[in-house]
Amino acid sequence: MTPPSLSVDLNRQPRRYSAVAIALHWLLAVAILGIFAVGLYMADLPFSPTRMKLYNWHKWAGVCILLLTVLRLVWRITHRPPALPQTVTLAMPGWQMQAYHATHHLMYALFFVVPLLGWAYSSAIGYPIVLFGVLPLPDFVGADKALAELIKPLHGLAAWALIVLAALHIGAALKHHWIDRDGLMQRMLPGRA
Repeated sequence: MTPPSLSVDLNRQPRRYSAVAIALHWLLAVAILGIFAVGLYMADLPFSPTRMKLYNWHKWAGVCILLLTVLRLVWRITHRPPALPQTVTLAMPGWQMQAYHATHHLMYALFFVVPLLGWAYSSAIGYPIVLFGVLPLPDFVGADKALAELIKPLHGLAAWALIVLAALHIGAALKHHWIDRDGLMQRMLPGRA
């Protein structure tokens, strides 16, 4: 029989996200904000070697974000995240709880949709992705200029939707931290016990 001090409660919810979940969260946050900024900047550049270099970096970053998102989703499915503290769930109105869940689900969906649309656009326009200039990736769709013209604005709209949702997410986290002072944000900050 295991002594009580050594027993493990398998049903016990963690109070914080795991170190891997925290690292993936912040890595994706920085990568998504960075790739969005580069995307805005490069879109208005005249055709030049600099623009082509930025487009390649943008594509590589998109593929890396897609791979990190797959890893993050697998980690999330296989590692139980902490439940919202009861003090938070009791204090949040129903509409805020619905917005919380909807924002997270939509952001996860857009983590996939945005890079996949970018990949599809790159394939349709006839510029395949060669990851880091070394690894050619298969075309997501066949070359089709009309399809490319349809996909391009969808990629931009999806990216803007992701940024708007990220801004809502950041705003809500800051509200919980500075106004509600409920410790909710502490669950995702690195280096905190």
